[in-house]
Amino acid sequence: MIKKPALLLILSLFLQGNRAFAPDITKIELPDMGDSSGTLISPAQEQQLGEAFYRSLHSQIVISQDAEIQQYIEGIGRKLVANSDTPGNPFHFFVVMDNAINAFAGPGGYIGINSGLILTAEAESELASVMAHEIAHVTQRHLYRAFEAASRLSIPTAAATLAAILIGTQSPELAQAAIMAVQAGSIQFQIDFTRDNEQEADRVGMQTLAASNFDPRSMPIFFERLQQSSRYYGRGVPEFLRTHPVTSSRISDTRGRAEKYPYQQYPDSMGYLLTQAKLRVLSANDYTPVLNYFKPRLSQGTQQQRAVARYGTGLVHLNTRNFQEAEQIFKALTQEYPEQPQFATAYARCALEAQNFSNALARYQAAMQQFPGNQAIKLETLSALLKAGKPEQARQILQMLDTNTKRQPVYFKLLAQIYSDLKQPAESHRYLAEYYYAMGQTDAAITQIKLAQKSPGINYYLSAILNERLVFFIREEEQRKRN
Repeated sequence: MIKKPALLLILSLFLQGNRAFAPDITKIELPDMGDSSGTLISPAQEQQLGEAFYRSLHSQIVISQDAEIQQYIEGIGRKLVANSDTPGNPFHFFVVMDNAINAFAGPGGYIGINSGLILTAEAESELASVMAHEIAHVTQRHLYRAFEAASRLSIPTAAATLAAILIGTQSPELAQAAIMAVQAGSIQFQIDFTRDNEQEADRVGMQTLAASNFDPRSMPIFFERLQQSSRYYGRGVPEFLRTHPVTSSRISDTRGRAEKYPYQQYPDSMGYLLTQAKLRVLSANDYTPVLNYFKPRLSQGTQQQRAVARYGTGLVHLNTRNFQEAEQIFKALTQEYPEQPQFATAYARCALEAQNFSNALARYQAAMQQFPGNQAIKLETLSALLKAGKPEQARQILQMLDTNTKRQPVYFKLLAQIYSDLKQPAESHRYLAEYYYAMGQTDAAITQIKLAQKSPGINYYLSAILNERLVFFIREEEQRKRN
């Protein structure tokens, strides 16, 4: 039976508590403190567990499918990882659409950042400081012992258990079910997440932050603001403040170490400001407060800040189908900031949502030519081609997507739609099955495979693939239900 202290340790592990900072900026070589033997779970097994963990999260929380937001958070993550102690480690970053202030890391380098934390950060370096600390916990193998325990369960069960514990504060029923599953398997999650682990992650995280040209002072600034604001929350303190204890001593230690770095200006990127604006609109249930937020900023601050307020206002108009107002805003922004891809895609989106497909495709084509490596633009262009009834052209663009994008659930969904429009139902059901599986809905994936098998025109090669995937899905679903 998992006792309450052990459960709290598990929660703190996956929600990544931060506790202590040591004021030392010298580059240090630290021991691998979390790895007890290096033999109980292989990197390949850890990656499998991470992928299953990510699928389980999709079935339990809302993960952003917005291509621009995903591209931004991956860009920040890659920049930090490139300057970490192990730049070759696989990492996957994603945004959870939840207003709670939180961030967490799971197996296989899967790191989630809540939209609430991104909106709370007042500088890009503050967001990067949280991500750098999470990365350090992974690179220093502080999660290793949890993976050792999880390796005694089947991968689907272990992944679902970790995911349920991760979001236990949001869904007590799921957390309790996870605990019961662990009890039934006679597994005791034993985690030694020591103060030394935390100090190591803090040191390494700050080194990564500074090496990536973010402000080391952002750590104490962000946590001090959270500490000051916590007094107003009462019993409803955000999960981040419960799992990331903010003390005066910790803030002091962090500030002391940060002050050892030379002072310089760290301006926010336009991508960060526009991502915040977009998340503010996407997170809203009522657009009136959002418009009220942007209205005074239309005439305040720098030219860049005013442009961001115009962009946010334009997104509200677009979402409320005020196409004329949105069109005017985004056309002007595109002309004033031709180097900014978010303005070009928003301008194209106006024509698409108004079902002016010829203008939309022309604008998307121009954006693709101007920003040839931008994956978000390719995805939006692909979707526009499908809406315009041009699936063959959409398939050509799909082949141009990079490997990271092809791992996302949206890739399989778009592929399924392309084959449906091309009147190839077997392939459509096949890829729709992969989409449902990526979203943690294995039962729905089984249904789609069976529909594919009943479709006309199946050749021997496709039949073999469908049979193999069906056996795999059924086995995993039976394992999940049995456990």
